[in-house]
Amino acid sequence: MRDIPEAFAAHLAGGVTTLCRCWSLRRRDGTTLGFTDHDRDLTVAGLVHEARTGLEAAEASAELGFAVSGGDVAGALSSLGLTEADIAGGLYDGATVETWLVDWTHPGTQLLLDLATIGEIRREGDAFVAELRGLTHRLDAERGRTYRATCGAALGDARCRVDLAPWRTTGRVTGVPEPATLSVALAGGFGDGLFTGGRLTWTAGANAGFSADLRLQLGALLELWSAPPRPVAAGDAFTVTAGCDKRLATCRDRFANAVNFQGFPHMPGNDVVMRAVPGSDHALDGGSLFR
Repeated sequence: MRDIPEAFAAHLAGGVTTLCRCWSLRRRDGTTLGFTDHDRDLTVAGLVHEARTGLEAAEASAELGFAVSGGDVAGALSSLGLTEADIAGGLYDGATVETWLVDWTHPGTQLLLDLATIGEIRREGDAFVAELRGLTHRLDAERGRTYRATCGAALGDARCRVDLAPWRTTGRVTGVPEPATLSVALAGGFGDGLFTGGRLTWTAGANAGFSADLRLQLGALLELWSAPPRPVAAGDAFTVTAGCDKRLATCRDRFANAVNFQGFPHMPGNDVVMRAVPGSDHALDGGSLFR
């Protein structure tokens, strides 16, 4: 049951309400932004919530039990608020959002409606719709280890323990055949496929500071899973880290790190139920046993 402050309850009991919604957004890099669907800026909890972004509540929902609840918030892409490049670059992925109901005549009269994180962001022309995921969404996140044949660690993390320094190099772009494909010049000689599934981080150019996952590496050609958020030009610099397909053979033969493998490579697969019993004769071929 929600406790409503006395000042807010008294306002709701009046004949006329002057309410609006405000959203306080905190990105994972620490940047804090404020937005409101009111027609002028409001200061709530010490943060200025801008009205020039065109942000408004699109849909809200609540579910019983452990179902993921939340809502949507819609708005227009604006140089004064959210930009296409920042959204495409993942700066708002996982950002926390506080939703407030505020009396715009007295902004100190406020009620916290919800605390959520940003999920999927959909683009439609010059507008966007961001999904707000409630606290129950965290119950759906993986915790601890899972029983699977492949490794559950990330290359170079505390469980993997591989030193990434020998598996990282620098490079620069020499051409852009397609939006998500780069012709590059890498420092040092590396064979095909070493950086497949790896990570590219831009260090110079319009995308400096952004990172992207690599889908494929063939010699001097790098294919990203999605195009960079800003245009790429010849000469843009980056660092790239090798990838890992999470198999024991790769961990052993490429990284000499089998002792730290975080999977269960000898677990039986689905085909084990189709095998014949050891020591059985050839009559167990799926045919009738009575012919």
